[in-house]
Amino acid sequence: MNNWTDSELLKVASDFSLTGKRVFVAGHLGMLGSALVRRLKNEDCEILTVERALLDLRRQSEVEAWFSANAPEVVFLAAAKVGGIMANATRPAEFLYDNIAIEANIIHAAAQAGVAKLMLLGAGCIYPRAASQPISEESLLTGLPEPTNEWYTIAKIAGVKLCQAYRAQYGHDFISVVPAGLYGPGDNFDADTGHVIAALLQRTHLAKITQANKLVVWGTGEALREFVYVDDCADALVFLMRTYSNHDPINVGTGREISIRELATKIAAIVDYPGKLLFDSKKPEGAPRKFLDSARIMRMGWHPQTSLDEGLARTYSWLLENRLSVRQNETQPV
Repeated sequence: MNNWTDSELLKVASDFSLTGKRVFVAGHLGMLGSALVRRLKNEDCEILTVERALLDLRRQSEVEAWFSANAPEVVFLAAAKVGGIMANATRPAEFLYDNIAIEANIIHAAAQAGVAKLMLLGAGCIYPRAASQPISEESLLTGLPEPTNEWYTIAKIAGVKLCQAYRAQYGHDFISVVPAGLYGPGDNFDADTGHVIAALLQRTHLAKITQANKLVVWGTGEALREFVYVDDCADALVFLMRTYSNHDPINVGTGREISIRELATKIAAIVDYPGKLLFDSKKPEGAPRKFLDSARIMRMGWHPQTSLDEGLARTYSWLLENRLSVRQNETQPV
C-alpha cells in the first residue's frame, strides 16, 4: 500500500484556491462533467462550459480560439469518448483519435493561455492488465494494457504523459487523476455501448418489463471491479484540485471491490427482477481484477461517502425518471 510519509505528503501538497477563479469544465454534458458542475456550484467560482455545437474539442484552432476569448484560469479535462467493451471493439479509430485530439488540444491551449492549473481525468484501464493488486500509481507503463479497451487506454496514457511533459518542460501545474469505474446519474445506459453498471441496470430493467425469465450476463461473473459513485468522484476532484500538485497521477477509489456476479445479483434485487441470471463464459469480460490503491488520497484526508447499494439505488431511480430522454447510443466527445 502507498502510505506516504509526512515528508512525502508535503512534497505533493498544494494550497490552490478556486475562489474567484474562472473554471472550465470540458465535457460538462457527460456523467462526470455534469457531476463536477453540480459540485462546483458550492464553490465561489465562475463555471465555464460550452456546447459541442459551438466548439469541437477535436479541432485545435477552435479550441485555441475559445481559450483566448474566454480566458479560463482552471481546467477540469473530463471530456472524452467513452464506452464499454463492445464500443471499444467496434470503434477503435474513434476511441483513439478523438480522445488523443481532445486531450492534446486542451492541454496545449491551456499552456498557451497561461491556465493556472489543469486536471486531466484518466481511467483505471491505463494500468497494465497484469498489474499487482491493488494497483498503485507506480504501475503505469510496467506492462501491457487490457486488450478489450486498448484504444481508449492508449489515448488516456498519452494524456497523462502530456500533462507530465508540460509540467517537466514548462513548469505548468498540470495533474492527472485516475478514478475507479464510475457510475451514477447521467451515465450512458445503452445495453451494448455502456459501462457495466449502466448497461446491466438497463438490461435488467428491460428483462423485468418484458417478463423475460432469464438474463444473460457477459463473462464468468468472477471478474472483480471497484466502482465510485460519480458525485463522490466529483468531490474528490475538487479536493485534489486544491491540495495535489505532482508529476505522478493519483488514484481515486473506494477501497472496496465486488465480483460481476455479486454486482449483477445486487442490481437484480434493486430492479426487483425475479428471473435467472446466466453467465456466458464465451463472452469477453475484460481484466480479471481491477482494484486501485487509493491510500494516497485517503491519507490526504478524502474518503467516499456513498455506499455501492445506495449509489445503485440512486442510479436506478435516475434511470426510471429519465429513461425517455436517455440518449441510448450517445458516445460523443463532449
